[in-house]
Amino acid sequence: MSLIDFHTHAFPDKLAERALGTLAAKVRMTPETDGSIAGLLAHMNNSGVTRSVVCNIATNARQMTKVNDFAIDTMHRYADRLTPLGSIHPEAENPSDEIERLHNAGIPGLKLHPDYMGFRIDDCIYDEIFDTSAEMGMFIMIHAGFDVYSPGKVWAPPDAVLNRLARSPKTTLICAHYGGNMMWSEVEDKLLGKNIYIDTSMGSAEGLSREQAVRMFGKHDSGRILFGSDCPWANQKATFEYVDSLSISADQKDKIFFKNAEKLLSL
Repeated sequence: MSLIDFHTHAFPDKLAERALGTLAAKVRMTPETDGSIAGLLAHMNNSGVTRSVVCNIATNARQMTKVNDFAIDTMHRYADRLTPLGSIHPEAENPSDEIERLHNAGIPGLKLHPDYMGFRIDDCIYDEIFDTSAEMGMFIMIHAGFDVYSPGKVWAPPDAVLNRLARSPKTTLICAHYGGNMMWSEVEDKLLGKNIYIDTSMGSAEGLSREQAVRMFGKHDSGRILFGSDCPWANQKATFEYVDSLSISADQKDKIFFKNAEKLLSL
């Protein structure tokens, strides 16, 4: 069986140690890898993961081009195991030009993290990013729900996601962390069944009960659920074992573990 992890992170070798160390101290978490591509591949091998989607994040407009250069280089070097995402900072000039560059390079989608970008996901500053991505046929993954990086404010709560869906109905939208990290009851009430994908990242690590996970999966289109871990912040094998232990059908598990991802990534 294939196993595709739709939510991982890695950094350029020269930045990995410093970047991961800074983030680990900020969020008070112990990472599962050293933050490098080699570290991610080793963790994948130990966890039985056949392919990972690497979610790059432009935390400011100045670094955006370098972040996307790294994504394109990763794709060229590791196309057999890794699918990198680009990222567009909402304060960047001419975001459509950068999205087109990524599209022409074969990058299938973008990762936006509003906690790092400083704008709620329903802010109009993102409109061009969402509109151009839809025109290019590129999906967008967002961090949704609580993040320990900014504990005082949730930048993509379910209501903001609903507003974004209304503003950008043509965009293929993936809401990470079961649709909204640590806001799962509100996700159940407001988002499940809507035109979004969700992934399984960080749910088990953050205390999502198996009973609620099963209930959530029952309320959402099984063709719109993706396996994801958020490695290096969560263990790929442990996340797989959690999802595999859920009382859902073998067909649902196949969709979650690889079939839905294969379709989105055109594999």
